[in-house]
Amino acid sequence: MSCGQKQQVNRLTRIDEELAMATRRQFLRMTGVCAVRSLCAPLTAGSRARRTRFHGPLRACPRNSRYFCDARGKAIYLCGSHVWYNLVDMGPSDPPPRFDFVRYLDFLDRHGHNLIRLWRWEHTVWDTRRLGYERTPAVHRVQPHPWPRTGPGLALDGKPRFDLSKFCDDYFRRLRQRVELAGERGIYVSVMLFEGWAMQRMPNAWRSHPFHPANNINGIDGDVNRDGTGLEIHTLASRRITKLQEAYVRKVIATVGDLDNVLYEISNENHPASTEWQYHMIRFVKEVEANRGKQHPVGMTFQFRGGSNRTLFQSPADWISPNPEGGYRDNPPPNNGSKVVLLDTDHLWGIGGNVPWVWKAFTRGHNPLFMDPYDGLVLGRANDPRWEPIRRALGQTRQLAGKLPLTPMAPDPELASTGYCLAEPGRAYVVYVPPKHDRVTIDLSDAKQEMRGRWLDPSTGHLLRRVILRPKVQELVCPARSGAVLWLRA
Repeated sequence: MSCGQKQQVNRLTRIDEELAMATRRQFLRMTGVCAVRSLCAPLTAGSRARRTRFHGPLRACPRNSRYFCDARGKAIYLCGSHVWYNLVDMGPSDPPPRFDFVRYLDFLDRHGHNLIRLWRWEHTVWDTRRLGYERTPAVHRVQPHPWPRTGPGLALDGKPRFDLSKFCDDYFRRLRQRVELAGERGIYVSVMLFEGWAMQRMPNAWRSHPFHPANNINGIDGDVNRDGTGLEIHTLASRRITKLQEAYVRKVIATVGDLDNVLYEISNENHPASTEWQYHMIRFVKEVEANRGKQHPVGMTFQFRGGSNRTLFQSPADWISPNPEGGYRDNPPPNNGSKVVLLDTDHLWGIGGNVPWVWKAFTRGHNPLFMDPYDGLVLGRANDPRWEPIRRALGQTRQLAGKLPLTPMAPDPELASTGYCLAEPGRAYVVYVPPKHDRVTIDLSDAKQEMRGRWLDPSTGHLLRRVILRPKVQELVCPARSGAVLWLRA
């Protein structure tokens, strides 16, 4: 950061501290930053100058296993957005444009997000021509990869073949740097170890994988059954390949395993036949980390296509990301605490989502994530206005969560007629009223005194109305047809 930028950051911080609340609201509007008014500390562009201290790696909260907590026992609500090329570079040019990670972190800062999935891409290309999301579909080049391209000989894409016996220093140096940079912003990073969706959906996917025999110098051929798909690389069919994968996982852990802001994800949307392989890798990560100073949460995500959420809940994973089965897209079921659920639009829509879903997920005890087209470089279009309300709503839930006694709170659909209520009965309540609901009945009979609170706009956090409510069952008029959030505390 230049001296001028530092002076600007200091000036903004000093102004923020000195202004009265009314002026602060005007300042937030001027800088384009949204916050839950009068309830939450503002997010400022100056946050990039702060170095955040984490209090140990995350672990399942013993008092409320819907959430992770840090070493202090403080429950940590996670929410955020992610894009496919936040670790590798990806694009139609060769080489692809280098991803501006600092600018990306600024973007996350502005929206108040505290978790990203750091994407692995196993293939040398991503052919998006059959997906239908782009105005000009293309074959996108991808680099770097965990193994160096040394040759001798050329791979199927005309570049040097991979040497799978060595690791690419540039790849792991970048991995380390990006996790550290995210940590300085207070952002947790779910490091994706493998990626399985492309093997199933991308045309000619096997030909662009390093484990194709024509693409490496080590005699590795992942197509064990010779059907031309190579899907067996994400099973336990070849002990030699599993050993290569375990060596790679060890290298990842050695690279970032000393950092507190790390989670691990075994694979994005791998096929159902990968179940035992994924279970093995979950246990393997835990075994490796058991001999190290820090242990981090390990997750398993929806298996595409045809996977069952039961497989996720029965897994040894610490967190999971389910598919729409059971209503997770339109009416997320309350989290019973059997797993921490990172509820991701990627596994529910692909590219999609809406503001009501964000608040439904939050009040049902989940941690929502958004698969964000971001700048539209690969999928979608640049600056698509459809997604900004979702990004803002995620930030609002995190701001509000920071003001709640989250550890004792649990979803209780019976306390509100809409069914969306996160509560510590008698002390704190968050009720979501979806669009087109004129009224809501809430049960405050557990309260011992009047409850004070505010109606908030679910997209912006703007104050709609203050309320003081008696401790009884009562019907309230919703102040906005577009939906509202009622936040109450004793």
